Amino acid sequence: MDVSTLRRRGILFIVSAPSGAGKTTISARALREIDGLEMSVSCTTRSPRAGEHDGEDYTFLDRAEFERRCGEGAFAEWAEVHGFLYGTPRGPIEDALSGGRDMLLDIDVQGARQMKQRYTEDAVAVFVLPPSEAELERRLRARGTDPDEVIRRRLERARAEMDEYRRYDYALVNREVGESVRLFGAIVAAERVRVSRLVGT
Repeated sequence: MDVSTLRRRGILFIVSAPSGAGKTTISARALREIDGLEMSVSCTTRSPRAGEHDGEDYTFLDRAEFERRCGEGAFAEWAEVHGFLYGTPRGPIEDALSGGRDMLLDIDVQGARQMKQRYTEDAVAVFVLPPSEAELERRLRARGTDPDEVIRRRLERARAEMDEYRRYDYALVNREVGESVRLFGAIVAAERVRVSRLVGT
């Protein structure tokens, strides 16, 4: 056997969590600290938050443009969350998989379910849990960006979403970001050496 002919398909590392659990922070650090990870930039109809940049954090679209792209089949998955549309562009995903490159997707449970169905062999889903509901509420309030009514709705949604962790491949309880990133790195390393991911050329 000529080992030099073996190559690996890319992997889609999906990270989901209830709002405030820390998935965006974990994802950002993972991108900096784990070699060979690329971020999948989602499209959304919500407005940019402070510090967010178009084409880097998200591609910001109006609803009409989002729906046009959706009708053209441009998204690998899409969902409506808190009244806004979010979608994962299909093209970069397909290119990464065929090219043996790994992508990180920071998406909600609806999107994760769609991606796992569409890319069953290529997707690895990780759910980030808060240490407790009280800590989740503390983190949401510490942001200082949402009124009480929005925080209440986010907490209600979080309770429903946390039950979804059983559908994922891995679950991380985010007590401390550094520890969570190290555990995520271990998941990435293990998944990269699965025999089932090797493709003979």
